[in-house]
Amino acid sequence: MVNCKAMALTLWPVTTEIGIVLLAGLFGLFMGSCSTVLIWRLPRSERLFSPPSRCLTCQQQLNVSDSIPLLSWLTLRGRCRYCHASIGLRSPVVEVLTALSYIALVVLFPPLLFGWGTLGLMLLFTLLLVGSAIDLETYTLPDELTLVGFGLGLVFGWLNGQGDVHSLPDFEGAVQGGLFGAGLLVAINQLGTWVMRRFRERISPEQPIGFQQISLGLFAGIWLGPWWGTGLSLLSAVLNAVVGRVVRVPELLTLGGVLISLGLGSSGVGSGLIVMVQDALATAGAVALSAGVYWWVKREPDSESESTAAPGDAMAMGFGDVKLAAAIGAFLGWERLLITLAVATVVGSLYGMVQLVKKAENRVKFGPFLALGAVAAVVWGQTWIAQYRAFLGLS
Repeated sequence: MVNCKAMALTLWPVTTEIGIVLLAGLFGLFMGSCSTVLIWRLPRSERLFSPPSRCLTCQQQLNVSDSIPLLSWLTLRGRCRYCHASIGLRSPVVEVLTALSYIALVVLFPPLLFGWGTLGLMLLFTLLLVGSAIDLETYTLPDELTLVGFGLGLVFGWLNGQGDVHSLPDFEGAVQGGLFGAGLLVAINQLGTWVMRRFRERISPEQPIGFQQISLGLFAGIWLGPWWGTGLSLLSAVLNAVVGRVVRVPELLTLGGVLISLGLGSSGVGSGLIVMVQDALATAGAVALSAGVYWWVKREPDSESESTAAPGDAMAMGFGDVKLAAAIGAFLGWERLLITLAVATVVGSLYGMVQLVKKAENRVKFGPFLALGAVAAVVWGQTWIAQYRAFLGLS
């Protein structure tokens, strides 16, 4: 006689896993459909939820049957129901890619074990996909993605901590990863551009807050720590606002002071080189994100594009990568962030060399490479980290 109860208990885990995979796929199709809306509307400063979607050719408003993810495109054979214009492949490709990625994530990070962390990784993938598509098209990464993504990373860090998810950062790890990501990229930018200018001062510092305050944060953070270093930098911005002009803090003092301080730290002066670097990057990251939030709020509705940006928005040219790195660091933590940056740098450099050989456009969109690096960090990061620790004898 068949033991129905035993059979049910045996099949329950299998059917549960299949159900989760199917739900993840359907959720991915839905989020992929939403992603196509974001890819189109965010660069054009259009509202995300209204007006309803329309055919871009005949402007006919689409009804529900025209907007079913993937199914509508297949049944209509890739054409508008009303004017029969070609819809294009972007929508189905984004929807299928998102669905497959969500399925892969629930397999690699089972929700029953990782809880909210699995959903967080799904949202991170959507952020990376949308950001990459927009960056490839416009050379911009909207604050609505990067800064909101950083905030969501902190939220999921808190949820991860509640669920004790060891391989994903808790709230403290999310803050650390976000500040480290922003601070590392902006520090490279500050020191690199200073050298490229042959150590001359920046011609037009942003008013009231911008790269000058970030440079001050790098220097102050080394000796004062993240809290006091960030406070001093923001106090400089407040002073600029009060007097109505930029009160210059020479880069020879701030960036030059960074190099001298790190030299002293390597000789045993201060709190030690590693701690000094960590404090400097955390401070610079905090000031950079504060500046990003300020200019996001300050930005005029019609000044989205960099070519028509307000004076403060000039600071944000190429600055989207800094904020994207902060979002990735918040979701993944500082260790996986380092893997992200390593993969992005290697692949981006190879791409740049190919473009140089082809004598093609040498302007590299770094956002997609950061996204590629983040995907690699999600899939293989924990394995690479464990292997590295074993190599050092730390495991």
